[in-house]
Amino acid sequence: MDFYDTAFVMADPAGGAPRVLSPEALADLLSGYDIVVFGESHRHSGVHLQQQLLFRALVARDPNYILSLEQFERDVQPVVNDYLAGRVGEMALTSQGRAWDNYATSYRPLVEFARVRQIPVVAAEAPVWAVVCIGQWGTGILDRFTAEERAWVARDLNPATGAYGDKYMAFQSSAVAHGGGAATSPEALLKAERSLAGQVARDDTMAESIILARQAHPGRKVLHLNGNFHSAGFLGTVERLKLRDPGLKIAVIDPLEVDNPLTPTVTAGDLANGTVVQLIYPNPPGFVDGEDTSTWVAGLMSKRKANTCKYSPEVAG
Repeated sequence: MDFYDTAFVMADPAGGAPRVLSPEALADLLSGYDIVVFGESHRHSGVHLQQQLLFRALVARDPNYILSLEQFERDVQPVVNDYLAGRVGEMALTSQGRAWDNYATSYRPLVEFARVRQIPVVAAEAPVWAVVCIGQWGTGILDRFTAEERAWVARDLNPATGAYGDKYMAFQSSAVAHGGGAATSPEALLKAERSLAGQVARDDTMAESIILARQAHPGRKVLHLNGNFHSAGFLGTVERLKLRDPGLKIAVIDPLEVDNPLTPTVTAGDLANGTVVQLIYPNPPGFVDGEDTSTWVAGLMSKRKANTCKYSPEVAG
Protein backbone atom coordinates (compact mmCIF):
# COMPACT_ATOMS: atom_id res chain seq x y z
CA MET A 1 0.00 0.00 0.00
CA ASP A 2 1.21 3.51 -0.79
CA PHE A 3 0.02 7.06 -1.36
CA TYR A 4 -1.34 6.21 -4.82
CA ASP A 5 -3.70 3.54 -3.48
CA THR A 6 -7.28 4.53 -4.09
CA ALA A 7 -10.74 3.08 -4.45
CA PHE A 8 -13.90 4.25 -6.18
CA VAL A 9 -17.21 3.59 -4.44
CA MET A 10 -20.85 4.44 -5.03
CA ALA A 11 -24.08 4.06 -3.14
CA ASP A 12 -25.98 0.81 -3.56
CA PRO A 13 -29.39 1.59 -5.06
CA ALA A 14 -30.84 -1.22 -2.96
CA GLY A 15 -29.57 0.39 0.23
CA GLY A 16 -26.85 -2.13 0.96
CA ALA A 17 -23.15 -1.59 1.52
CA PRO A 18 -21.41 0.82 -0.89
CA ARG A 19 -20.31 -0.72 -4.16
CA VAL A 20 -16.59 -0.77 -4.92
CA LEU A 21 -15.94 -0.25 -8.61
CA SER A 22 -13.04 -1.70 -10.54
CA PRO A 23 -11.35 0.69 -13.00
CA GLU A 24 -13.12 -1.10 -15.84
CA ALA A 25 -16.53 -0.87 -14.16
CA LEU A 26 -15.91 2.80 -13.38
CA ALA A 27 -15.12 3.62 -17.00
CA ASP A 28 -18.08 1.57 -18.24
CA LEU A 29 -20.41 3.44 -15.88
CA LEU A 30 -19.12 6.93 -16.64
CA SER A 31 -18.97 6.42 -20.40
CA GLY A 32 -22.76 6.50 -20.32
CA TYR A 33 -22.81 10.17 -19.24
CA ASP A 34 -22.67 13.30 -21.37
CA ILE A 35 -20.34 15.05 -18.92
CA VAL A 36 -18.08 13.67 -16.21
CA VAL A 37 -17.01 16.30 -13.68
CA PHE A 38 -13.93 15.07 -11.82
CA GLY A 39 -13.68 17.07 -8.62
CA GLU A 40 -10.13 17.07 -7.41
CA SER A 41 -8.21 17.67 -4.25
CA HIS A 42 -5.69 20.07 -5.77
CA ARG A 43 -2.10 18.83 -5.85
CA HIS A 44 -3.01 15.33 -4.70
CA SER A 45 -0.85 12.97 -6.75
CA GLY A 46 -3.26 10.08 -6.33
CA VAL A 47 -6.13 12.13 -7.73
CA HIS A 48 -4.14 13.34 -10.72
CA LEU A 49 -3.01 9.81 -11.54
CA GLN A 50 -6.59 8.56 -11.55
CA GLN A 51 -7.73 11.46 -13.73
CA GLN A 52 -5.28 10.39 -16.40
CA LEU A 53 -6.18 6.70 -16.12
CA LEU A 54 -9.88 7.47 -16.35
CA PHE A 55 -9.42 9.79 -19.34
CA ARG A 56 -7.53 7.05 -21.15
CA ALA A 57 -10.23 4.49 -20.36
CA LEU A 58 -13.09 6.77 -21.43
CA VAL A 59 -11.44 7.62 -24.75
CA ALA A 60 -10.76 3.93 -25.36
CA ARG A 61 -14.51 3.38 -25.17
CA ASP A 62 -15.41 6.45 -27.22
CA PRO A 63 -12.80 8.70 -28.88
CA ASN A 64 -15.26 11.59 -29.18
CA TYR A 65 -14.38 13.50 -26.02
CA ILE A 66 -13.54 17.04 -24.98
CA LEU A 67 -11.15 17.80 -22.12
CA SER A 68 -12.29 20.83 -20.11
CA LEU A 69 -10.01 22.36 -17.48
CA GLU A 70 -10.51 24.83 -14.66
CA GLN A 71 -6.71 25.08 -14.70
CA PHE A 72 -6.63 27.32 -17.80
CA GLU A 73 -8.51 30.62 -18.09
CA ARG A 74 -10.76 31.55 -20.98
CA ASP A 75 -8.64 34.37 -22.36
CA VAL A 76 -5.73 31.98 -23.04
CA GLN A 77 -7.79 29.62 -25.22
CA PRO A 78 -5.91 30.83 -28.34
CA VAL A 79 -2.61 29.84 -26.70
CA VAL A 80 -3.99 26.41 -25.83
CA ASN A 81 -5.23 26.00 -29.40
CA ASP A 82 -1.85 27.05 -30.80
CA TYR A 83 -0.11 24.48 -28.62
CA LEU A 84 -2.46 21.67 -29.63
CA ALA A 85 -1.94 22.58 -33.31
CA GLY A 86 1.85 22.59 -32.97
CA ARG A 87 2.24 26.30 -33.65
CA VAL A 88 3.94 26.95 -30.29
CA GLY A 89 5.83 24.84 -27.79
CA GLU A 90 5.19 24.04 -24.16
CA MET A 91 7.11 27.08 -22.93
CA ALA A 92 4.49 29.32 -24.55
CA LEU A 93 1.70 27.19 -23.15
CA THR A 94 2.96 27.44 -19.60
CA SER A 95 4.05 31.10 -19.67
CA GLN A 96 1.60 32.83 -22.01
CA GLY A 97 -1.12 30.36 -21.02
CA ARG A 98 -0.45 31.04 -17.33
CA ALA A 99 -0.45 27.33 -16.51
CA TRP A 100 -0.59 26.38 -12.86
CA ASP A 101 2.81 25.80 -11.29
CA ASN A 102 2.06 22.07 -10.96
CA TYR A 103 1.14 21.74 -14.64
CA ALA A 104 4.07 19.48 -15.53
CA THR A 105 3.31 16.90 -12.86
CA SER A 106 -0.48 17.11 -12.70
CA TYR A 107 -1.99 18.18 -16.03
CA ARG A 108 0.64 17.67 -18.71
CA PRO A 109 -0.26 13.95 -19.12
CA LEU A 110 -3.90 14.82 -19.82
CA VAL A 111 -3.10 17.62 -22.26
CA GLU A 112 -0.52 15.52 -24.09
CA PHE A 113 -2.96 12.62 -24.34
CA ALA A 114 -5.49 15.03 -25.85
CA ARG A 115 -2.96 16.68 -28.18
CA VAL A 116 -1.77 13.42 -29.72
CA ARG A 117 -5.36 12.29 -30.33
CA GLN A 118 -6.61 15.71 -31.54
CA ILE A 119 -9.06 15.97 -28.66
CA PRO A 120 -10.23 19.55 -28.03
CA VAL A 121 -9.02 21.11 -24.77
CA VAL A 122 -11.14 23.87 -23.25
CA ALA A 123 -9.72 26.66 -21.11
CA ALA A 124 -12.88 26.85 -19.03
CA GLU A 125 -12.21 29.22 -16.14
CA ALA A 126 -12.83 32.96 -15.89
CA PRO A 127 -9.63 35.04 -15.64
CA VAL A 128 -8.52 35.56 -12.04
CA TRP A 129 -8.44 39.34 -12.40
CA ALA A 130 -12.05 39.36 -13.62
CA VAL A 131 -13.16 37.24 -10.67
CA VAL A 132 -11.31 39.64 -8.37
CA CYS A 133 -13.17 42.57 -9.93
CA ILE A 134 -16.53 40.93 -9.28
CA GLY A 135 -15.45 39.96 -5.78
CA GLN A 136 -14.53 43.58 -5.03
CA TRP A 137 -17.31 45.50 -6.76
CA GLY A 138 -20.08 43.03 -7.60
CA THR A 139 -21.36 42.01 -11.01
CA GLY A 140 -22.06 45.63 -11.95
CA ILE A 141 -18.34 46.05 -12.66
CA LEU A 142 -18.81 43.87 -15.74
CA ASP A 143 -20.41 46.85 -17.48
CA ARG A 144 -16.96 48.49 -17.41
CA PHE A 145 -15.29 45.59 -19.23
CA THR A 146 -14.45 45.84 -22.90
CA ALA A 147 -16.46 43.57 -25.21
CA GLU A 148 -13.52 41.18 -25.42
CA GLU A 149 -13.06 41.09 -21.64
CA ARG A 150 -16.78 40.60 -21.05
CA ALA A 151 -16.69 37.50 -23.26
CA TRP A 152 -14.21 35.91 -20.85
CA VAL A 153 -16.93 35.70 -18.18
CA ALA A 154 -20.23 33.85 -18.64
CA ARG A 155 -22.93 35.94 -20.29
CA ASP A 156 -25.58 34.79 -17.81
CA LEU A 157 -24.68 34.84 -14.11
CA ASN A 158 -27.01 33.10 -11.71
CA PRO A 159 -27.44 34.09 -8.06
CA ALA A 160 -26.09 31.58 -5.56
CA THR A 161 -29.09 30.94 -3.38
CA GLY A 162 -29.71 27.84 -1.32
CA ALA A 163 -27.23 25.13 -0.39
CA TYR A 164 -24.29 26.34 -2.47
CA GLY A 165 -24.44 29.88 -1.14
CA ASP A 166 -24.71 28.59 2.42
CA LYS A 167 -21.79 26.26 1.85
CA TYR A 168 -19.59 29.00 0.43
CA MET A 169 -20.37 31.43 3.22
CA ALA A 170 -19.60 28.79 5.84
CA PHE A 171 -16.31 27.99 4.12
CA GLN A 172 -15.34 31.63 3.84
CA SER A 173 -16.07 32.39 7.49
CA SER A 174 -14.11 29.41 8.75
CA ALA A 175 -11.05 29.51 6.49
CA VAL A 176 -8.25 31.72 7.81
CA ALA A 177 -6.71 31.95 4.37
CA HIS A 178 -9.98 33.37 3.06
CA GLY A 179 -10.32 36.07 5.66
CA GLY A 180 -11.63 34.07 8.62
CA GLY A 181 -14.20 35.28 11.11
CA ALA A 182 -17.91 35.67 10.38
CA ALA A 183 -18.47 39.43 10.68
CA THR A 184 -22.05 40.71 10.52
CA SER A 185 -21.66 44.44 9.84
CA PRO A 186 -23.36 45.73 6.66
CA GLU A 187 -19.93 46.31 5.12
CA ALA A 188 -18.79 42.79 5.95
CA LEU A 189 -21.99 41.25 4.61
CA LEU A 190 -21.67 43.22 1.36
CA LYS A 191 -18.08 42.05 1.02
CA ALA A 192 -19.16 38.44 1.57
CA GLU A 193 -21.96 38.72 -0.99
CA ARG A 194 -19.59 40.11 -3.59
CA SER A 195 -17.07 37.37 -2.84
CA LEU A 196 -19.83 34.82 -3.41
CA ALA A 197 -20.70 36.55 -6.69
CA GLY A 198 -17.09 36.09 -7.80
CA GLN A 199 -17.23 32.42 -6.91
CA VAL A 200 -20.47 31.94 -8.81
CA ALA A 201 -19.02 33.71 -11.84
CA ARG A 202 -16.35 31.02 -11.92
CA ASP A 203 -18.97 28.26 -11.86
CA ASP A 204 -21.15 29.90 -14.49
CA THR A 205 -18.15 30.51 -16.73
CA MET A 206 -16.97 26.92 -16.52
CA ALA A 207 -20.50 25.68 -17.20
CA GLU A 208 -20.92 28.01 -20.18
CA SER A 209 -17.49 27.02 -21.54
CA ILE A 210 -18.53 23.36 -21.50
CA ILE A 211 -21.87 24.08 -23.19
CA LEU A 212 -20.18 26.16 -25.91
CA ALA A 213 -17.60 23.44 -26.49
CA ARG A 214 -20.32 20.83 -26.95
CA GLN A 215 -22.09 23.12 -29.39
CA ALA A 216 -18.85 23.55 -31.36
CA HIS A 217 -18.24 19.79 -31.34
CA PRO A 218 -21.66 18.10 -31.59
CA GLY A 219 -21.89 14.57 -30.27
CA ARG A 220 -18.82 14.78 -28.07
CA LYS A 221 -18.77 13.94 -24.39
CA VAL A 222 -16.81 15.93 -21.83
CA LEU A 223 -14.37 15.21 -19.04
CA HIS A 224 -14.14 18.35 -16.92
CA LEU A 225 -11.65 18.88 -14.09
CA ASN A 226 -12.20 21.32 -11.27
CA GLY A 227 -11.55 21.68 -7.58
CA ASN A 228 -14.14 19.56 -5.82
CA PHE A 229 -15.76 22.56 -4.09
CA HIS A 230 -17.15 23.46 -7.52
CA SER A 231 -18.99 20.16 -7.95
CA ALA A 232 -19.43 18.32 -4.63
CA GLY A 233 -23.05 17.50 -3.93
CA PHE A 234 -23.89 18.29 -7.59
CA LEU A 235 -23.73 21.99 -6.72
CA GLY A 236 -21.72 24.87 -8.22
CA THR A 237 -20.68 24.21 -11.80
CA VAL A 238 -22.95 21.17 -12.03
CA GLU A 239 -26.01 23.21 -11.02
CA ARG A 240 -25.15 25.78 -13.64
CA LEU A 241 -24.75 23.17 -16.34
CA LYS A 242 -28.22 21.91 -15.53
CA LEU A 243 -29.64 25.43 -15.71
CA ARG A 244 -28.29 25.74 -19.23
CA ASP A 245 -29.33 22.26 -20.37
CA PRO A 246 -31.60 20.32 -18.01
CA GLY A 247 -31.38 17.26 -20.23
CA LEU A 248 -27.68 16.71 -19.65
CA LYS A 249 -26.64 13.49 -17.99
CA ILE A 250 -23.85 14.55 -15.61
CA ALA A 251 -21.70 12.36 -13.37
CA VAL A 252 -19.64 13.75 -10.50
CA ILE A 253 -16.53 12.21 -8.96
CA ASP A 254 -15.81 13.58 -5.50
CA PRO A 255 -12.62 12.86 -3.50
CA LEU A 256 -12.83 11.76 0.11
CA GLU A 257 -9.80 11.62 2.36
CA VAL A 258 -9.71 8.47 4.50
CA ASP A 259 -6.98 6.87 6.61
CA ASN A 260 -7.00 3.75 4.45
CA PRO A 261 -8.86 3.67 1.12
CA LEU A 262 -8.91 -0.13 1.23
CA THR A 263 -10.72 -0.33 4.59
CA PRO A 264 -12.57 2.99 4.79
CA THR A 265 -15.43 4.40 6.77
CA VAL A 266 -17.85 6.09 4.37
CA THR A 267 -21.14 7.71 5.36
CA ALA A 268 -24.30 8.17 3.35
CA GLY A 269 -23.55 11.89 3.31
CA ASP A 270 -20.14 11.21 1.77
CA LEU A 271 -21.69 9.11 -0.97
CA ALA A 272 -24.26 11.80 -1.73
CA ASN A 273 -21.47 14.17 -2.79
CA GLY A 274 -20.98 12.40 -6.10
CA THR A 275 -22.10 9.74 -8.50
CA VAL A 276 -18.86 8.09 -7.45
CA VAL A 277 -16.60 8.89 -4.51
CA GLN A 278 -12.82 8.49 -4.81
CA LEU A 279 -11.25 7.38 -1.55
CA ILE A 280 -7.77 8.83 -1.12
CA TYR A 281 -5.08 9.17 1.50
CA PRO A 282 -4.87 12.65 3.02
CA ASN A 283 -2.14 14.91 1.71
CA PRO A 284 0.63 15.30 4.29
CA PRO A 285 -0.03 18.20 6.69
CA GLY A 286 1.51 21.44 5.52
CA PHE A 287 2.39 22.38 9.08
CA VAL A 288 2.43 20.73 12.48
CA ASP A 289 1.12 22.20 15.72
CA GLY A 290 3.34 24.97 17.01
CA GLU A 291 5.19 25.52 13.73
CA ASP A 292 5.69 29.11 12.62
CA THR A 293 3.40 29.79 9.64
CA SER A 294 3.92 33.55 9.43
CA THR A 295 6.16 33.43 6.35
CA TRP A 296 3.71 31.21 4.49
CA VAL A 297 0.73 33.40 5.40
CA ALA A 298 2.61 36.54 4.36
CA GLY A 299 3.46 34.97 1.01
CA LEU A 300 -0.13 33.92 0.47
CA MET A 301 -1.45 37.37 1.28
CA SER A 302 1.13 38.98 -1.01
CA LYS A 303 0.06 36.71 -3.86
CA ARG A 304 -3.59 37.55 -3.28
CA LYS A 305 -2.87 41.28 -3.25
CA ALA A 306 -1.07 40.91 -6.58
CA ASN A 307 -4.35 39.82 -8.17
CA THR A 308 -6.01 43.22 -8.38
CA CYS A 309 -8.93 44.55 -10.37
CA LYS A 310 -7.73 46.60 -13.32
CA TYR A 311 -10.64 49.00 -12.78
CA SER A 312 -10.25 51.47 -9.93
CA PRO A 313 -13.07 52.34 -7.49
CA GLU A 314 -13.50 55.66 -9.27
CA VAL A 315 -14.03 53.91 -12.59
CA ALA A 316 -16.34 51.37 -11.01
CA GLY A 317 -18.57 54.16 -9.76
